[in-house]
Amino acid sequence: MAPAKVFRVRLGAALLASMWLAGCNSTGVGLSNDIPSSAPVSPVQTAPLPGVSAVGENLGSGPVRVGAILPLTQGGAPSAIGQSLRNAAQMAIEDSGSNDITLMILDDHSTPDGASQAAQAELAAGAEIIVGPLFAANVREVGKLAKAANRPVIALSTDSTVASSGVYLLSFLIESYVDKIVDFAVSRGKKTFAVLAPNSDYANVAVAEFQAEAAKLNVNVVAVARYAPGQAASGIQQLGPAGLQADAIFIPEQAEGMMQMASALSTAGVKAQILGTGVWNDPRVLRLSALQGAWFSAPENSGFNSFGAKYKAKFNSDPARLATLTYDAVSLVAALARTQGDRRYSAQVLTNPAGFNGSDGVFRFRTDGPNERGLAVLQINNNGASVLSPAPRSFAGG
Repeated sequence: MAPAKVFRVRLGAALLASMWLAGCNSTGVGLSNDIPSSAPVSPVQTAPLPGVSAVGENLGSGPVRVGAILPLTQGGAPSAIGQSLRNAAQMAIEDSGSNDITLMILDDHSTPDGASQAAQAELAAGAEIIVGPLFAANVREVGKLAKAANRPVIALSTDSTVASSGVYLLSFLIESYVDKIVDFAVSRGKKTFAVLAPNSDYANVAVAEFQAEAAKLNVNVVAVARYAPGQAASGIQQLGPAGLQADAIFIPEQAEGMMQMASALSTAGVKAQILGTGVWNDPRVLRLSALQGAWFSAPENSGFNSFGAKYKAKFNSDPARLATLTYDAVSLVAALARTQGDRRYSAQVLTNPAGFNGSDGVFRFRTDGPNERGLAVLQINNNGASVLSPAPRSFAGG
């Protein structure tokens, strides 16, 4: 498969279309505050849709109506991440051309009730597919309504339990991170593993997936230590001699918890190979001396860096890391509207095994809803992250 500027939709063995996702890499359409897009879009403020108190916003002028449900506000105040997701959606409309879809954006106010109201309004307004929402509880509400209307959803939650047939997750799933880093460590000869994990929702999912993948690969997990948030040293004590002497220690800790963890690792003199997930792709983690040489799985940085430069030129601010999700989702639904006719949002098209290329590399939707992504393994070196194992450019058998 060609580099990530092109994605292909295949049904069976036939290549039906090859579509340009402008902006997925440095060769895409450049946007700035001074140079307009080749297909300028004028956001239109619309009257409130039935059942929704917030004023919606339409982007684009195409015949295919697409809903977008985003957390534009939270607790009554503007949400920075919601605005970033919205801005990325605008970029996708501009880069793909404004005449394929009309994107109807509504605020879910970061609540399940708000998401339900927004979904009802967008479905009543003719949405053929819905992009968003972000939060798991909101996805559950939107998914129920969309399924009843026989309309698919491309949601942004990282909680795989809200995925199902017709409710697809375009997000960075914990399970994918875990599988990738465990598989890579085993391929590099690591035979004994320990787990050092906080008591948190994120770590609960990560530990369960780690244990399942380790069992599938028949590798030896010698210790699993759980600790209260902020008590990393107690977790290391729980590992005991067997855990500390393991070939590799998997630590599914968030970036904000890694400063304390790094200090505890250094004090304990841990020499094992340290393994983590994509949440470590954060300057706060990359500059920690105790983590130099650690491995973690994540998308390669080049696609996001290119996207971020375009975003900053246009909006004079840095995008949220999740902003590529709405960019890729809106780019995808616009391209399918342009090329796939009445089948554009069918399960067969959306779950085609060849997948799609986006800002963060190749991805595809599973028939049961979660996604698979082509991830890289990065190594922390010199206060940065270098590619140790490149992300695949296509899926085997796709």
